[in-house]
Amino acid sequence: MPRAGLTSDDVVAAAAELADEVGCRELTMGLLAQRLGIRPPSLYKHVTDLADLRHRVAALAMAEAGEAIRDALQGRSGRDALNGLLTAFLAYVTTHPGRYAATVGVGFTGPDDPLLAATTRVIDSISAALRGYGISDADMVHAIRTVRCTIHGFATLEEAGGFHWSGEPGDTFDYMIGFIDRGLRAEVPTAG
Repeated sequence: MPRAGLTSDDVVAAAAELADEVGCRELTMGLLAQRLGIRPPSLYKHVTDLADLRHRVAALAMAEAGEAIRDALQGRSGRDALNGLLTAFLAYVTTHPGRYAATVGVGFTGPDDPLLAATTRVIDSISAALRGYGISDADMVHAIRTVRCTIHGFATLEEAGGFHWSGEPGDTFDYMIGFIDRGLRAEVPTAG
């Protein structure tokens, strides 16, 4: 019998916390049930299976990251917006590595999928930051992917302690923002 008062949101929140602690790949129904103090079969009142649970964690993560990015972009443009975007993204990934990992490579279940809605809000925020550079509609998808790939790589390396060379990763992060900023400015066609 499910624990009285336990909701699907409670289950997903506990799974997200657990994923951050042990890693997304190590998240299991048994481990989550133990965390919640219930028997594993009780989880199936709230989620279909482990894949559904991980999908819901991904949707939660994208919603949280989207809020952080949106807040970081308020009132900013150009390099300042880029800095806010990348800083918020880095902070989210390093604070919530397990739930962020759940977002990588997961597909959408349909047009009503909360993950699709949350992902769309994140992409819209990134687009808003990049529009300040005058990126054309035709190039926007490539610019978004480039920025996402760059910050994903940096953030996952930072979170994993992957920077072993001399020099401070924070200095490299600042350099990366300047590098992207110069590249985006170079892409803007000049009036002739």
